[in-house]
Amino acid sequence: MISIDLNNKVAIVTGVSSGIGKGIAKVMAQAGCNIAGCARAESTSQGIRDLEKDIRDMGKSLYYKEVDVTLEDALGSFVEGVIGEYGKIDVLISNAGVNIFNSAADCSVEDWEYNHKLNLKAHWSMSRFCRPYLAETNGSIVIMTSNHAYQTLPGCFPYNVTKTALTGLVRSLAIEWGPQVRINGIAPGFIETEGGKAWFNSFENPEQEKEKTINIHPAGRLGTVEEVGVLCAYLASNYARFITGATYLIDGGRSAVMQDI
Repeated sequence: MISIDLNNKVAIVTGVSSGIGKGIAKVMAQAGCNIAGCARAESTSQGIRDLEKDIRDMGKSLYYKEVDVTLEDALGSFVEGVIGEYGKIDVLISNAGVNIFNSAADCSVEDWEYNHKLNLKAHWSMSRFCRPYLAETNGSIVIMTSNHAYQTLPGCFPYNVTKTALTGLVRSLAIEWGPQVRINGIAPGFIETEGGKAWFNSFENPEQEKEKTINIHPAGRLGTVEEVGVLCAYLASNYARFITGATYLIDGGRSAVMQDI
């Protein structure tokens, strides 16, 4: 039987307090990793307490720090803290990000610059801080981008610009940092998260809007955070040793649809 075994590896997951990041952390722990997580939430928040309990129940540990990933010094201190706690880093899942949606005509310079710092520069900075430790363990990086890197919609600027740029970051780091470190990307589509639920609830009829969204996916449903987590675990495993420089869509076939019906 083939199974993903990441026993006793150390995985950093950014944006770990909720949504996709939280789901990834739980799957990586289930695969055997000790988790080093960061997010903007305080360590006393319910989400972090729940995550810590879940990971502890799997027999693994969570090292958590509140970090603003747009701040270089904070990222560097976090990585050094991880080394102090575990002595090594095997995997970086650079996941933290926020939807910053506007129109190209109305987007402010402030939103453009913040989007660049959070949704592009922070991924490069985090990767750069982790690189020397990952090189020692022949580790891997997974950078979270979005299906907006490939097809997008009106009003999703400048988020879609940085998500597209991340695919270039994945390729550049892979060819320059290999073979010691492998770098891949994941581009999720519509995944069931608290944020997605809040978006549906913004409509007069949330269930109708959700059904409408499901119907434009050839898979006939939305994705789950666990499915994204399993792909992360696979890309971090020995089964993926020949995979680097690639970004994988996980969008239920949404990008295959030429036009909504």
